[in-house]
Amino acid sequence: MTQLKCDEQIQVLLVDDEAPYRQTLARRLERRNMAILQAGSGEAGLAILADTPVDVVVLDMKMPGMSGMDTLAELKRYYPDTAVIFLTGNAAVADGVEGIKAGAFDYLVKPVEIDHLAGKIRQAKQMKDLEAARMEDAVFRRRLEKRMIHTQRLASLGTMSTGIAHEINNPLAVIKESAGFMRHVLETGEGFTDKDLVFMGLEKIEKSIDRAKRITHQLLGYVRKQGGALTQTDLVSLVDDTIALVYPGMASKGVDVTAELDPSAGIVTTDPFQVRQVLINLLENALDAVPETGGKICVCSGKKEGMVCLKIEDNGHGMTPDVRNRIFDPFYTTKSGDRGTGLGLFVVHRIVDNLKGTIEVTSTPGKGSCFTVCLPETDNFEKA
Repeated sequence: MTQLKCDEQIQVLLVDDEAPYRQTLARRLERRNMAILQAGSGEAGLAILADTPVDVVVLDMKMPGMSGMDTLAELKRYYPDTAVIFLTGNAAVADGVEGIKAGAFDYLVKPVEIDHLAGKIRQAKQMKDLEAARMEDAVFRRRLEKRMIHTQRLASLGTMSTGIAHEINNPLAVIKESAGFMRHVLETGEGFTDKDLVFMGLEKIEKSIDRAKRITHQLLGYVRKQGGALTQTDLVSLVDDTIALVYPGMASKGVDVTAELDPSAGIVTTDPFQVRQVLINLLENALDAVPETGGKICVCSGKKEGMVCLKIEDNGHGMTPDVRNRIFDPFYTTKSGDRGTGLGLFVVHRIVDNLKGTIEVTSTPGKGSCFTVCLPETDNFEKA
């Protein structure tokens, strides 16, 4: 537990209808480096808190007008971060227990020993500081995770852009070749009487335009702002499209990529944008693992207990149990500094978890790895 600095004053509000007793406690606590405010009723205490926040409220359980429990309820409603310590009589110990159940830090029985009370106040302040630190850490982690995911998306977009450039260059080459042939026919007259040749050139151009159109539609679907509505997604088509996008990098390495997809296990209600990112990351991870010669990657699909599952299996170098247990940790990587950031699989795990799915990995050193991603077949998301 965090320790208070010696010169750090604790801000305390004493709420007790017995003025002499309250004033005595205040004087003695001030000698123990505490700044004390006083109130003779629950209403007066709440009025003070409206203008002056404090660390700890020491609250009498039995008071005329607003009782201690009623005051606690208002404190928790409007000042939930303020710690509360109850003071109760010997005959009302059960009330103190109820106070703890209602959110009080602790209770002490009157007449209270002053050092005991001071110790409890310090403990309550330490607990409050610890909880504040935890909240700050949680906010920092959420911001860091968002930045990690954004960074990994940019990397995925770069991979996809390379694939798209390759795919678009193919139909452009066909269009250029066919247009050149038709220009030659018009300029020289050679083959002009053979309409079949001309129509063949036109057909090639039209098919290439359609192919380029499909690719641009894939790009538009990929860069669409995340967080849109969940849609009925055909995983078979999504997997085929994603493999096509990353295929140039795999082909250049001589990797054999196959897909064994079950059409009956293809439809799932999910976010295709995020699923595509998961696939790209896992395929790139497999590509880094397989050997330069004889590398194989297989993507399979199937159903399992109301879930649609995708398996990405490779014959790469595999992982030891120690590595396998840490691969989803942020910044953990076995790759050299210029090849890996340790964010890819961390982001994959976060995305799958956000999609209410599961991801598991099996691996054998020297034989390869298999990542299994299972997603709900139907929409079981909580609506915002």
